[in-house]
Amino acid sequence: MDEIIQPTITFKAIGHQWYWSYEYSFISKNFNIKKLNFDSNLVFENELNLGELRLLQVDKVFVLPINTHINVIVTSYDVIHSFALPNLGFKIDAIPGRLNKFPLFIKREGVYYGQCSELCGVNHGFMPIIIKGVKFNVFHNWVQKNLN
Repeated sequence: MDEIIQPTITFKAIGHQWYWSYEYSFISKNFNIKKLNFDSNLVFENELNLGELRLLQVDKVFVLPINTHINVIVTSYDVIHSFALPNLGFKIDAIPGRLNKFPLFIKREGVYYGQCSELCGVNHGFMPIIIKGVKFNVFHNWVQKNLN
C-alpha cells in the first residue's frame, strides 16, 4: 500500500555469515522466468589489485541501472545483518524469516560502497557491499552476459 510508483526491477539481497547473496528474476519474451543468482565475497588483502580498497572490495559487483525505480528486498539466512550503503542513503536490517523492502532510485552512474553495519558476529566487518550504477543498456547487456 505504500508503493506509489511501480518498480521496474526487483532484487533480493540475502545476508549470510560472512557474505551477501543477490537474486534477480526476469521474465523472458516467451514468459519463462529466468533467475540470476550469485554470491559476493570479500577480496582479501593479499588478493587486491592496485587501486582496490581494503575491506571494501568484493569478487562480484552488484550492478543496477540508474534512473530506474528499483524495489529492494532484504533478508538473512542465519543471523541479523544490516544492508547499509550510506552514499545511497539507506540502511535496512536483514532478519531471518522476514522480508524487508524499500524503494531505490540511483540518480547517477558510479560505484557505491557499503557493508554490514550490524554486530552479526566475529567477522561482521568483512561483509562489504558494492553497487555499481550504470545506464540501463549497460545493465541489460550485463544481465544477458551473466544469464547465459
